[in-house]
Amino acid sequence: MTTDLDRPPPAARPTGDRPAPDAPRGVVATWFSDGWTVTWRNLLKLRRNPEVMVFAVLQPIMFVVLFSQVYGGSIRIDGGDYTDYLMAGIFGQTVLFGSTFSGYLMAQDLKEGLIDRFRTLPMHSSAVLVGRTNADLVLNTVSMVIMIGAGAVVGWRFSDGVPRFLAGVGLLLLFSYAFSWVMALLGIMVRTPEVINNAAFMVLFPLTFISNAFVQSSNLPGPLEVFANWNPVSALVQAARELFGNTGSAPVPDTFPMQHPVLTVVAGSAVMLAVFVPLAVARFRRSSSR
Repeated sequence: MTTDLDRPPPAARPTGDRPAPDAPRGVVATWFSDGWTVTWRNLLKLRRNPEVMVFAVLQPIMFVVLFSQVYGGSIRIDGGDYTDYLMAGIFGQTVLFGSTFSGYLMAQDLKEGLIDRFRTLPMHSSAVLVGRTNADLVLNTVSMVIMIGAGAVVGWRFSDGVPRFLAGVGLLLLFSYAFSWVMALLGIMVRTPEVINNAAFMVLFPLTFISNAFVQSSNLPGPLEVFANWNPVSALVQAARELFGNTGSAPVPDTFPMQHPVLTVVAGSAVMLAVFVPLAVARFRRSSSR
């Protein structure tokens, strides 16, 4: 007769392997746990690299002061105050530029071999990207709070109530989060972090300055006016102005993005997430240290 003592011991689970969850809920729970762990790691890294926080804080303040106090007296806006008109453009520019941190810091982690160390851990591979983009969303949120304070100091006010104001802030952060996945994919593809700055700003500067962020698109030359009216950054800025109550009485260009800016931004953000999240995750799984 065979007893329990005669039976061989069960095979030991390899060290570092995550136990298989018994239900789909376990998969979701472990994914959220992994994503939060990497997010917290990246936030701690930001605290230990204060130069990143300093740049994120000083850049929006610099643009607010530069355009409102230095150039504001030379720029005229139909039917409104230039400071009110300007702030939505500054918000849009800052969250767009802030998204480049996702690409730069992802490329830096790959170059330093940190990602290879993550691969040895019993965690979902997509959690690394989720943690990166979540941490940069927090950084953009901090920048937004600082910009709101700086705007209030120079005379900017929102005029359509707190709910619409919060909706405008949420819309800006949604777009920044979606765009951070684009930059994360770029960060995985490039060879060095320095390439990110050159590649990103070659695209972001034209998108920002050939738009309605700082001047009315009707003041631009013909082809540039057309580009500005279909520019996704213009739609983002126009949506923020509408939700903040800063549009004044200036005429709105007769193009779909300008006539329906909130819908355009929400749909555009959803498309970016649907396309670039799976692309970034797939590319990350094939990547290695440089």
